[in-house]
Amino acid sequence: MTQARGSLVFGIGIGLVVAFFAYRWAGEPIDRTAREREEQVVLRARDTLHERLQLAGLELIDPLLPNRRVGKVYIYPTADGWEVSGFYRRDSKDRWHPWLMQLDREERLQKLRVQDGDPAIARIAASDPTIQIAD
Repeated sequence: MTQARGSLVFGIGIGLVVAFFAYRWAGEPIDRTAREREEQVVLRARDTLHERLQLAGLELIDPLLPNRRVGKVYIYPTADGWEVSGFYRRDSKDRWHPWLMQLDREERLQKLRVQDGDPAIARIAASDPTIQIAD
């Protein structure tokens, strides 16, 4: 009787483990696809940040490279596309500048809001209506 009870417990345990992994395997492709899409959007946001601000060699904090000590970052799907936030700095002596980017579904820039008092950034923002300087 004890051996039968042990076999029953063992069988139930194995069944639960198999069920758990089957559930994870079935649910994971959706999560993986969503994650890959988010990564693609963040990489496009990085490229757009470099292109529009015309800054090379930036240190970036974004959803792919978070740093809680600097601040919270996120990627969020919206009805029109995506919002991505992060921080950048030119070098280790510069302070971190927060940014928020809105992209449409095709990953084209709709709005970039940065908190940066650099005169070069102000000149770029004056000629590009998609860039806003925050106080």
